[in-house]
Amino acid sequence: MPETRENDEIARSMPAGARRKAVGEALVAVRNVRKSFGAVEVLRDVSLDVWRGEVVVLVGRSGSGKSTLLRCLNHLETFDSGAVVIDGIALGERRVDVDRIRREVGMVFQSFNLFAHLTVLDNIALAPRIVRREPRAAAEKRARELLARVGIGEKESSYPRQLSGGQQQRVAIARALAMQPAVMLFDEPTSALDPEMIGEVLDVMRNLAESGMTMIVVTHEMGFAREVSDFVCFLDGGRIVESGTPRQVFDAPRDERTAAFLGQVLGGRAR
Repeated sequence: MPETRENDEIARSMPAGARRKAVGEALVAVRNVRKSFGAVEVLRDVSLDVWRGEVVVLVGRSGSGKSTLLRCLNHLETFDSGAVVIDGIALGERRVDVDRIRREVGMVFQSFNLFAHLTVLDNIALAPRIVRREPRAAAEKRARELLARVGIGEKESSYPRQLSGGQQQRVAIARALAMQPAVMLFDEPTSALDPEMIGEVLDVMRNLAESGMTMIVVTHEMGFAREVSDFVCFLDGGRIVESGTPRQVFDAPRDERTAAFLGQVLGGRAR
């Protein structure tokens, strides 16, 4: 709708944090979501808005529910109660079109999950050909463009085993982008990488953020979170216990749990 598109343009033009007060609907709207595995409640009444063009970072200790929340947004997990709407798609409906969700929501995991028997080019072009039914030539053309975008255009004929971990993760990012998603989810994308390879993946993610890609990122890279995010959420025990701009959360945390966590990961620099 024209009005929605106009509101999205307004939101994208705003400085970090200001989009929270924009008019219109959020691209991702999470309302009172709960999720349990057996007797363990992993998500407890989680609510979150993400505006188009915004980078939201989820931080917290392992087991706090961050990755489960991402998996619910991509329909890899079904939530028990609450509501999730992504670009007008209600994920809680019984007859939800999973393929449509996967077209709108790209996801990059800790492990690269590339097809070992396919070349880099084929790994990227496969989903658009099957799900979007794109002709091979068009899918491969976009795959080459994306490989150039993530800085490994020369690797199109290589197989995953011939690539470094950082290169494989960049292929995984390109593969997710090939579906032209409305939002990209990143689940600790650098946690499986050697330290010298982390920077090259974070640089790709910075470039995506600068290009206006909507991103929800689970990460332990606090420098990246402070620098790139528009909004930060700290999760503890399955709840978002504190959220705000990077300056608010990192420099003046209000909740003792947030301050204690940041004090540990930042070497005592948090209040």
